[in-house]
Amino acid sequence: METHATSLFLDDGGAKHLIAGTRLPDVALPATRGASVNLARFQERAIVFVYPMTGTPGLPNPPDWDVIPGAHGSTPEAEGFRDAYAEFELLGYEVFGLSGQAAEAQHAFALRAGIPYLLLSDEQLAFADALTLPRFATGGVNYLSRLTMIVRNGVIYRVIYPIADPGAHPRDLLRSLSAPHL
Repeated sequence: METHATSLFLDDGGAKHLIAGTRLPDVALPATRGASVNLARFQERAIVFVYPMTGTPGLPNPPDWDVIPGAHGSTPEAEGFRDAYAEFELLGYEVFGLSGQAAEAQHAFALRAGIPYLLLSDEQLAFADALTLPRFATGGVNYLSRLTMIVRNGVIYRVIYPIADPGAHPRDLLRSLSAPHL
């Protein structure tokens, strides 16, 4: 597992169990364009970025959102993947965003932000529970912590956690995947 940490985003070990070779759970997740997606059965390479939530215009953030490390940044991260989407496709990766938000909220965000890839709703946290994904709580609600899984044929190949700079993360990941490996 790869970790990127700054003084605010120290690796708390919340994803240390997500090692290369871990099979994704066989869970169908509602997607923004209506169909469901089962990442365990997705037989190609994929980037699955997990995020807490995107905000809704006119609605306040959850309590203490501004002081929780890693809570902010879902919109810039999603837009970064949007802006680099064609480049990920050229490298042979499909991009998926995954959160515990309701499919309706994700659909509205995807329309507002012009998201070309699918956002997956794990509102019941079945996928998150099966993988024991890290999370945090505020205002009596559990949110998934930000992390990225690089997946091949339904199996985790690499995990990046924590994500210190969500806005820069998509470009950093793209550079990493594009770099020649010795």
